[in-house]
Amino acid sequence: MNPLLAAVALPVAVSRAYVYSVPESLRTRVVPGSRVVVPLGKRTLIGIVTAIDVPAPVKGRLRDILDAPDAGRTLTPELLTLGRWMARYYAAPPGIVLRAMLPVALTGAAAPVAPVKRHRVACVVRTIESLLERDAMFKRAPRQRVLYELLESLGGSHPVRALLEQADVTAAVLHALVTRELVAIESTVVARDPFSTRGIRAAVTHVPTDAQRHAIAKLIALEPGAGALLRGVTGSGKTLVYIEYLRDVIERRGQGAIVLVPEIALTPQTVDRFRTAFGDQVAVLHSALSDGERYDEWSAIHRGDKRIVVGARSAIFAPVKLLGAIVVDEEHEATYKQGESPRYHARDLARVRAGIEGATFVLGSASPSLESWTQALRGDLALLELPERAGGAQLPAVHVIDRRKEVIVRRQVSNTPGAPPAQGSSFAHAITPQLEHAITERLDKGEQSILLLNRRGYAHFMQCADCGAVSQCPNCAIALTYHRMPERLACHYCGHREAPPSRCSNCSGPPLRERGLGTQQLERLLGERWPAARIARMDMDTTGAKWAHATILDKVGAGEVDILLGTQMIAKGLDFPNVTLVGVIDADVGINLPDFRASERCFQLLSQVAGRAGRGAKGGEVFIQTREPTHHAVTCAVTHDFLRFAAEELSGRISPAYPPSLFIANAVISGTEEIATADAARALAEWTRRLIDTRMPGAVEVVGAAPCPVERIKQRWRWHFLVKSRETDALGRIGRYVVEHGPLPSGAELRLAWDRDPVTLL
Repeated sequence: MNPLLAAVALPVAVSRAYVYSVPESLRTRVVPGSRVVVPLGKRTLIGIVTAIDVPAPVKGRLRDILDAPDAGRTLTPELLTLGRWMARYYAAPPGIVLRAMLPVALTGAAAPVAPVKRHRVACVVRTIESLLERDAMFKRAPRQRVLYELLESLGGSHPVRALLEQADVTAAVLHALVTRELVAIESTVVARDPFSTRGIRAAVTHVPTDAQRHAIAKLIALEPGAGALLRGVTGSGKTLVYIEYLRDVIERRGQGAIVLVPEIALTPQTVDRFRTAFGDQVAVLHSALSDGERYDEWSAIHRGDKRIVVGARSAIFAPVKLLGAIVVDEEHEATYKQGESPRYHARDLARVRAGIEGATFVLGSASPSLESWTQALRGDLALLELPERAGGAQLPAVHVIDRRKEVIVRRQVSNTPGAPPAQGSSFAHAITPQLEHAITERLDKGEQSILLLNRRGYAHFMQCADCGAVSQCPNCAIALTYHRMPERLACHYCGHREAPPSRCSNCSGPPLRERGLGTQQLERLLGERWPAARIARMDMDTTGAKWAHATILDKVGAGEVDILLGTQMIAKGLDFPNVTLVGVIDADVGINLPDFRASERCFQLLSQVAGRAGRGAKGGEVFIQTREPTHHAVTCAVTHDFLRFAAEELSGRISPAYPPSLFIANAVISGTEEIATADAARALAEWTRRLIDTRMPGAVEVVGAAPCPVERIKQRWRWHFLVKSRETDALGRIGRYVVEHGPLPSGAELRLAWDRDPVTLL
């Protein structure tokens, strides 16, 4: 009998599958989509069978599959088809593509992780409200204060080991806080139920508006494989439309659904709403889950026990039975793009997977991406609109504060004889008098405010006042950000951390000065100005613990927070009727980055955060502080005018041409040696030009090579060139050929990253 051969995709950077012989004992278990354990050189790897009964390889020794740990398919035929499309479109190795579809527990071992684990958790047991009392208590114990305030910022409880590591202190500091009865240490069992502390909220009945009913009916009438763009102003009730549409999918058709959200911060609120409507049929998938929780949720979906999946971008691979619909909420968000190979965009995969499985897909946003908007204008997507807020609420009034004039006024006041001393300069640079008055007014009324500053840390960088030197990351071509809790200089690209220097390393001058404003500093300034206000901060530093996002947002919803400040994660999807004020501390962050999408991202962020205000009967106001008040991203956000912004921005994407006028890929060459990396990038760009001239002249254009805007990350120098085409197939063919055959010298550890449809060029 001839041996049965199987093609196996392995998680290695190779563009082909490997062929193995199937032992007689495993023939019933080895099928397309099943996991197998195979040898590769001296290693043993987990792979996915992509085909059986394949031809024998022309050369090389044929080896046996060692094991097939599962009784059936791990990946469905539809997901295998999606994987093949991804490998071709993104020029990514098929084994790495298929590995991305599975939970970690299934990719590195044949058995899942242990079911439960025990943690020692530190908990705040006494809250110190007064800053004066806090200063007195910790006057001689600054490390205790750092640890105490870090624990507060993490929601009041955190695993001991992770807490000490993040604060960079010893256990003795923690025990000192325990002795002072400020903190307690508890032993807890962490179950693998991601909802163990959440429960199901009481059902709330909503009556759809006429516009919502029209949108729901249109979605229900979509043909299999078709899609729609739901453009609804902030607060128009897009989530209600999703839920009522999915009632038809789940209850009448008996199918399943996937709901994607762009940020983990949005997942708890979205999960709560869908669990209220659909009970324990809802599963959640995102990167904040433990490996065990993710495996258990994935298994319940795979068995068909749960029919609705809510999650971030990787939830697009959920093995939902009888998939009937995919919803991509806030579809314009860049977080749907994967930063590592395979560099997929979940929004685009929603369209492809819906076509493969005969499902429908819905893209929702108040400020759609220009790609989706163009598709809707062409008729490729059904365009549905919710032009008004639900419940009769009005869009908030938006006021622009010109920071240039504020600087002039402050100078005039400070130079006026007999003028009272100005408030602390740091506060004056952060909060203008208009915004300060508005915050005070909300505090007096018992209403809530949201303040956006899209820059974490305490200060943007530290600089010597004598020679002007700035503390730089030793691994990346960027300045280090100063953090105060715990005190350190940190790189947000590579994770490097170091203690702030006592003197300038360049000229031995005095200690460096803090420059720029971050969320930590803003939190302190607000606390000093309004000591009685209850302030919560949401950024990457305060949301590391499980359900930390939910804990903070639950407090806001319960009225236990007066001012919520944070980075862009607070700008999307949050719905709190008592929030009547939104302040944008610095609208200029990111507006002039060397990236063709910079203006689009700025407009979307301003539009989204403005939409957090005035969702209840009390109405709301928005204050945008900027030094570029005439920029079209700002002026259009002020009037909530997406149509004018889209028209103006699209006209600027024609010459020079950028998406959605055409398709692009960003080829990034990185290496450990600066000159070798530059030479290799120039040579590869020229080789690609010659290839195009030979194979498809005029169909594809190469722009560059040039240094990346951030020239060095993680000790690797970076150059890039753009490849543009109006033909998506031509761009795909060139990309695969460049990735597989492009000449890169072996020196300087050179690597090529082919980023199809990039969301940023930085």
